[in-house]
Amino acid sequence: MKNIDNFLNLQGKVAIVTGAATGLGAATAQMLAAAGANVLINHMPGQESQAQAVANDCVTESLCQAGDITNDEDCKKTAQVAIEHWGRIDILVNNAGINKPVEHYDLDGLSAQDFMDIYNVNVIGAFQMIRAVAPAMQQQGAGVVVNVSSGSGENGYGSSVAYSASKGAINTLTKSLGRALAPTIRVNAVCPGMVITSLWDKLQHTEEQRAAWLKTVISEIPLNKEPTPEIIARNILYLASDLSAHLTGQLITTDGGTSLGLYHSMFEQSV
Repeated sequence: MKNIDNFLNLQGKVAIVTGAATGLGAATAQMLAAAGANVLINHMPGQESQAQAVANDCVTESLCQAGDITNDEDCKKTAQVAIEHWGRIDILVNNAGINKPVEHYDLDGLSAQDFMDIYNVNVIGAFQMIRAVAPAMQQQGAGVVVNVSSGSGENGYGSSVAYSASKGAINTLTKSLGRALAPTIRVNAVCPGMVITSLWDKLQHTEEQRAAWLKTVISEIPLNKEPTPEIIARNILYLASDLSAHLTGQLITTDGGTSLGLYHSMFEQSV
């Protein structure tokens, strides 16, 4: 049997990570680079300095490419840039996504346009990126897509009904294309629970409130670990590597056991 490190070695591979200027996308780009892949960092126009900072921390060759994944021509251009520079595309991580946090019972908090905006990025954008990279992957005989979904797409929780619905759709897309693009292209998804990124900083008014909120979040996770972008990026690396060579169309729940709920002993009594 090969050394286990060989299955995680992405040397010579080329990866595209969408929405990679910040948060989970940035951590994923750097994780794939650490495993040996050259990385194209997709970002929205106006995020050039943030994307370049991510690229500077990648240990392999990386490129920054502005592009809106809701624009099909931008998706095709992103794929073309990777092909022109490296001659191949091995991995696509569909990380780009948007949200509008609204309590689920607030039915007037979301408009039809909110639903469309979220769906356009989280589902149609992901589909268009897969379509853009598929010809190169098929021509070279292999490729991997990792969709960044959410546990909310499995259980209907999450920060808004529209967001949860979009992630449910990306889960179905993962299964549909996992079947349709086999055997050449593997398509899987990670479904994180809470991921602590700068998005949540905007919702916390003081450091004390943020600390209290984070303590509550961690207390509800059976594995009792802070859900950082780097932890989720490890699962993305697993799906992008040969360690997951016999997986396609699968949804990998990466929530530290949150969806299981906490264990409460039938015998131990709290005082």
